[in-house]
Amino acid sequence: MRRRFAGLLGAGILIASAVGLGAAPALKPFERGTWQSLLKGHAGRPTLVHFWGVTCGPCKVELPLLGQFAKEHPGIDVVTISADLVPNLPAATQSMLDRAGLSSAENFIFSDGFVERLRFEIDPAWQGDIPRTMLIARDGSVTTIEGSAEMADLEKWSGQQLAIH
Repeated sequence: MRRRFAGLLGAGILIASAVGLGAAPALKPFERGTWQSLLKGHAGRPTLVHFWGVTCGPCKVELPLLGQFAKEHPGIDVVTISADLVPNLPAATQSMLDRAGLSSAENFIFSDGFVERLRFEIDPAWQGDIPRTMLIARDGSVTTIEGSAEMADLEKWSGQQLAIH
């Protein structure tokens, strides 16, 4: 009886592990200090950081375009940060990322009740408007796009970044 139970338990663990391997990465909490860690982790690599929210109308249009961009530009690191002011909506956030083709990107969600402090760490002048995209070049220089990003501008920037490599 014990062997049978152990065998069933082992099979269950293997199945759960296999299912877990195919699962999308979980949303990471964006909290104090995350911005500096993110910059260090992507240093020397062209990185597109997109700030968006579940309740943002233009974000709903732009997100699938960014998903397509990420798919077509594997040499560009794509990071999304849900910066909605409404209470955390992780399930809705993950669902939108999945539908947009961004579930395999590095995805964060604001997880500090003091969002002003998080925004200040990113850019002291940022008042919280979304969508917002920051293009971080290999050399660390940052270009900020307030509002929806034009895909032609992203294509031009990525071409310049990938040509440097």
